[in-house]
Formats: sequence, structure tokens, C-alpha cells
Amino acid sequence: MAETVQLFVTCLIDSFFPQIGEAMVNVLNRAGARVDFPSAQTCCGQPAFNAGLRSDARPLAEHTIRVFEKTTGAIIIPSGSCAAMVRYGYLELFKDDPAWLRRAEALAKRTYEFTEYLVDVRGVPELSARWPGKLTYHPSCHLLRGLGVDRQPRALLAAVKEAEIVELPEGEDCCGFGGVFSVEHPELSAEFLKRKIANFEKTESPTLVVADTG
Repeated sequence: MAETVQLFVTCLIDSFFPQIGEAMVNVLNRAGARVDFPSAQTCCGQPAFNAGLRSDARPLAEHTIRVFEKTTGAIIIPSGSCAAMVRYGYLELFKDDPAWLRRAEALAKRTYEFTEYLVDVRGVPELSARWPGKLTYHPSCHLLRGLGVDRQPRALLAAVKEAEIVELPEGEDCCGFGGVFSVEHPELSAEFLKRKIANFEKTESPTLVVADTG
């Protein structure tokens, strides 16, 4: 019987890129998992938390915990920043509230970023994917630094048939998004982005692969 997992789709994918959520369901099905989608889910609270607005982040975090603790199985998130929020940010947010901290810890133990789940839990880096041509990969900040996830997306890309993987110069540099950083410091964010684009152009790859939609 297929394992049941929960899809936590994130605000950006829900609002701007719903096709990514649909593609995730297809990939997870191919990897042998049955996907549920709790319809009451909403923002995890990460933008408010990162902006220092803890009192605004807490109701969103409590709601997320209530929604997903009614479910079973791993919680799969297609975002390093949102996965890091649930796994680590919630523990910080509820550190002075033992009852909620226990609930947050239980949720954190079930939470995985998408590529992390595929490679480390399902053990299926090879999904018969095919992409004839060049690819280059940008490791987003929260995914790489917040979760320490880097090997997993690279393993998935290495298994893509006919793909030529080109290393991105200065790949670990920030793209400039940084959640609320891009809103609070748009000029500085734009300069980061210019550097990222210039390095992407050096690869002469028509396709840039990222694991975070921001």
C-alpha cells in the first residue's frame, strides 16, 4: 500500500505557480506516495516571523499545526524557507510555551523539503526524467544554509537523462529575493539579482533550475 503524504503547497505556488503543485503530485505518485492536500492550510507565518513580527506569525503557526496534526504521514514542502520555518522557526517561536512547543516539535519531525524527501526518505533520485540540453542550478539560501540540503537536488538533476549540468559561477551567492528583504531593500536586492543573472549568462544554459519559487 502506498504511503500517504501531505502536501503543504506554500503561498507563492498557490498564488502564482499552481502548476508546480500539480507537477509535485505527479512526481510523488511516481515515487510511490499517495498525496493528500489539507484544504484548510494557509501561510506558515514565515514572512511575518522573518520580519520580526512574532505576534503576527504565531496565529498562522498555530493554525498550521492544528491543520496538519490532524493528518498522518510526512509533510512535503516545495520550499527551503517554508520547510525551515516549520522545522526550526516554530521551535523558536514556541520556545517559551511548553504545550505548543511539543506540538511544534511533533510537526517538525514529519516535515521535509521536496527534494530531501525524494532522495533521503523515498530513496528514488532517478525518476525517468528527460531534458535534452544544458541545465544549471542555483542553490537557494534557506535550502542550502537553513536546511543543509544541497546533495539531494543535485542528485535528482544528475539522474535526468540527456541533461548537461553546467556549474553556476558563484552559485551560493544570494539571488536577492530573501523574502521580506527584497521588499524592505529593493535597491540592494536588485544588485544581487544583477550579479546572479550575469553569472547565469556565463553558463550559456537556457535553463536555470531552482528549488524555491521566490
